[in-house]
Amino acid sequence: MRVPDAGDDGFESVSPETVGLDPNAVRDAVEFHLTTGTPPEQVAYDFSNQEPWDESEGELGYTLGPMPDRRGGPAGVILKEGSLVAEWGDTRRVDHSFSVAKSMLSLVAGVAWDRGLFDLDDRVADSEGHAADDGYTSEQNAPITWRHLLQQTSEWEGTLFDRPDSIDRNRGVGKTDGPGKGEHRELEAPGTHWEYNDVRINRLALSLLRLWAKPLPRVLAHEVLDPAGATRSWEWHGYHNSDVAVDGRTMKSVSGGGHWGGGFWGSTRDLARAGHLLLNEGRWGDKRLLSREWVEMATEPCTENPNYGFLLWLNTDNALWPSAPESAYAMLGHGQNVVWVDPDHDLVVVLRWLALADDYADREDMPNQDHFFARLLDGV
Repeated sequence: MRVPDAGDDGFESVSPETVGLDPNAVRDAVEFHLTTGTPPEQVAYDFSNQEPWDESEGELGYTLGPMPDRRGGPAGVILKEGSLVAEWGDTRRVDHSFSVAKSMLSLVAGVAWDRGLFDLDDRVADSEGHAADDGYTSEQNAPITWRHLLQQTSEWEGTLFDRPDSIDRNRGVGKTDGPGKGEHRELEAPGTHWEYNDVRINRLALSLLRLWAKPLPRVLAHEVLDPAGATRSWEWHGYHNSDVAVDGRTMKSVSGGGHWGGGFWGSTRDLARAGHLLLNEGRWGDKRLLSREWVEMATEPCTENPNYGFLLWLNTDNALWPSAPESAYAMLGHGQNVVWVDPDHDLVVVLRWLALADDYADREDMPNQDHFFARLLDGV
């Protein structure tokens, strides 16, 4: 399977017919996105009205990190067998991708695992070097493993960068019922309860920073995105108060989303490269950037949530995308930022700013995604 050449102009455009796609189906899918794009006013960069948080309790107020002043309109690409079949909108524009940042952490963790820096079932508290800081000394946190952090089953307890883990307890992402976000819930043993919790994701990011002893954006650039031909237009931010000391040097710990600012900002085309790397099971041309074993493990269902792997959303039992193969998986972010991988059909799809369905407003596994994929896959 070919890979795009380096840079924004490195994508080879081909007609759908040359790679076995019905052009009418491609056109129908693209038109669906363009007519169901998310209006700018529906993507709030200020989450304060959704948070059970009193600004007066935090010295830094609500926002901890930078946020874009504005965003672009609907945009997307379809790659088939590594070639550009369709694109729409401004695919070079750098936009916030929200929780797609979590999947970037999975890539960084994968490179670390490939190098033998940790074993999945090692306790983080037992890690060598700087990874085992005082965040894992309590009775609740001491048993936490790297696998727990990557699957969002850690049940880590504490406050990090002025945010307590309790702020995201009972968060509705990936759930259809239960208590409301931020409501009290007794913690369970690590590894026994799945919860989408940005404080714990930031805890993982900090642990990976200490493990690598270098800023994670540098790791992502040097080990993954640069070799995959991405531009350097992307940015990965932390918070105003997320500077930490490692080896006597001050480094910024990045955030795994845009909940309180920061996060990963990138172009549609650069996100497509990350998706294509996963489709190729970690290989980029003649270079091995991630092991096939890591990609396979990252896309295995978590026991506590069969639709979640290592910071990737899965289609186990066709639950998220009924129209797509069960093997499909995705990076997902707020505002409907989607990097979708379909190994069965050699497809990568990036969608920016797909509208939400009203009855799924608190979830990132939205039915409008399946409407797009159904239209596209009609032409396979």
